[in-house]
Amino acid sequence: MNASEILRAKLNLETAQLPWTELERHFARGVVIKIAPGLDLVDAALQVAENNAATVENWLTSGRMARAEMADAEDWHARQPMFWAVVVAPWVLVQEVGKALEPGAVPG
Repeated sequence: MNASEILRAKLNLETAQLPWTELERHFARGVVIKIAPGLDLVDAALQVAENNAATVENWLTSGRMARAEMADAEDWHARQPMFWAVVVAPWVLVQEVGKALEPGAVPG
Protein backbone atom coordinates (compact mmCIF):
# COMPACT_ATOMS: atom_id res chain seq x y z
CA MET A 1 0.00 0.00 0.00
CA ASN A 2 1.45 3.40 -0.95
CA ALA A 3 1.08 6.63 1.04
CA SER A 4 -1.88 7.81 -1.05
CA GLU A 5 -3.75 4.55 -0.49
CA ILE A 6 -3.07 4.72 3.25
CA LEU A 7 -4.33 8.31 3.42
CA ARG A 8 -7.43 7.40 1.40
CA ALA A 9 -8.19 4.53 3.81
CA LYS A 10 -7.70 6.89 6.79
CA LEU A 11 -10.04 9.50 5.29
CA ASN A 12 -12.61 6.82 4.53
CA LEU A 13 -12.54 5.68 8.17
CA GLU A 14 -12.93 9.30 9.34
CA THR A 15 -16.00 9.91 7.16
CA ALA A 16 -19.27 10.00 9.06
CA GLN A 17 -22.91 10.88 8.63
CA LEU A 18 -23.92 14.08 10.41
CA PRO A 19 -27.09 16.16 10.59
CA TRP A 20 -27.05 19.79 9.50
CA THR A 21 -27.28 20.85 13.15
CA GLU A 22 -23.78 19.39 13.71
CA LEU A 23 -22.39 21.28 10.72
CA GLU A 24 -23.90 24.72 11.40
CA ARG A 25 -21.03 25.87 13.62
CA HIS A 26 -18.51 24.90 10.93
CA PHE A 27 -20.54 26.83 8.36
CA ALA A 28 -20.45 29.85 10.69
CA ARG A 29 -16.63 29.60 10.67
CA GLY A 30 -16.65 29.56 6.85
CA VAL A 31 -15.00 26.15 6.51
CA VAL A 32 -17.75 24.01 4.95
CA ILE A 33 -16.99 22.86 1.41
CA LYS A 34 -19.84 21.20 -0.46
CA ILE A 35 -19.10 18.36 -2.85
CA ALA A 36 -21.42 17.90 -5.81
CA PRO A 37 -23.34 14.71 -6.51
CA GLY A 38 -21.33 12.38 -8.69
CA LEU A 39 -17.99 13.34 -7.13
CA ASP A 40 -16.70 10.86 -4.56
CA LEU A 41 -16.35 12.61 -1.19
CA VAL A 42 -13.30 10.59 -0.11
CA ASP A 43 -11.59 11.19 -3.47
CA ALA A 44 -12.24 14.92 -3.07
CA ALA A 45 -10.85 14.85 0.48
CA LEU A 46 -7.77 12.99 -0.72
CA GLN A 47 -7.06 15.58 -3.42
CA VAL A 48 -7.40 18.40 -0.86
CA ALA A 49 -5.23 16.58 1.70
CA GLU A 50 -2.53 15.93 -0.90
CA ASN A 51 -2.65 19.57 -2.07
CA ASN A 52 -3.43 18.55 -5.64
CA ALA A 53 -4.10 22.15 -6.67
CA ALA A 54 -4.79 21.43 -10.36
CA THR A 55 -7.56 18.92 -9.64
CA VAL A 56 -9.09 20.98 -6.84
CA GLU A 57 -9.01 24.14 -8.96
CA ASN A 58 -10.71 22.26 -11.80
CA TRP A 59 -13.48 21.13 -9.44
CA LEU A 60 -13.86 24.63 -8.01
CA THR A 61 -14.07 26.16 -11.48
CA SER A 62 -16.59 23.56 -12.66
CA GLY A 63 -18.73 23.88 -9.52
CA ARG A 64 -18.17 20.28 -8.44
CA MET A 65 -16.63 21.64 -5.23
CA ALA A 66 -17.59 24.98 -3.64
CA ARG A 67 -17.60 26.81 -0.34
CA ALA A 68 -21.07 26.60 1.18
CA GLU A 69 -22.96 29.88 0.93
CA MET A 70 -25.79 31.44 2.93
CA ALA A 71 -28.36 30.13 0.42
CA ASP A 72 -27.06 26.59 1.07
CA ALA A 73 -27.30 27.07 4.83
CA GLU A 74 -30.86 28.40 4.56
CA ASP A 75 -31.86 25.44 2.39
CA TRP A 76 -30.21 22.94 4.70
CA HIS A 77 -31.76 24.57 7.77
CA ALA A 78 -35.22 24.30 6.20
CA ARG A 79 -34.81 20.69 5.02
CA GLN A 80 -32.51 19.32 7.79
CA PRO A 81 -30.76 16.77 5.52
CA MET A 82 -28.11 14.31 6.62
CA PHE A 83 -24.60 14.65 5.23
CA TRP A 84 -21.53 12.56 4.72
CA ALA A 85 -18.70 14.64 6.14
CA VAL A 86 -14.93 14.41 6.48
CA VAL A 87 -12.44 16.88 7.92
CA VAL A 88 -9.34 17.90 5.99
CA ALA A 89 -8.22 20.70 8.30
CA PRO A 90 -9.18 23.43 8.23
CA TRP A 91 -11.97 22.35 5.87
CA VAL A 92 -15.05 20.22 6.46
CA LEU A 93 -16.07 18.58 3.20
CA VAL A 94 -19.76 17.62 3.01
CA GLN A 95 -22.07 15.84 0.63
CA GLU A 96 -25.75 15.26 1.18
CA VAL A 97 -26.72 11.66 1.88
CA GLY A 98 -28.55 10.36 -1.15
CA LYS A 99 -26.55 12.64 -3.44
CA ALA A 100 -23.34 10.61 -3.32
CA LEU A 101 -21.49 9.00 -6.19
CA GLU A 102 -23.90 7.22 -8.50
CA PRO A 103 -23.14 3.54 -9.10
CA GLY A 104 -20.89 3.17 -12.10
CA ALA A 105 -19.91 6.84 -12.12
CA VAL A 106 -16.26 7.69 -12.62
CA PRO A 107 -14.82 9.97 -9.92
CA GLY A 108 -12.80 13.03 -10.83
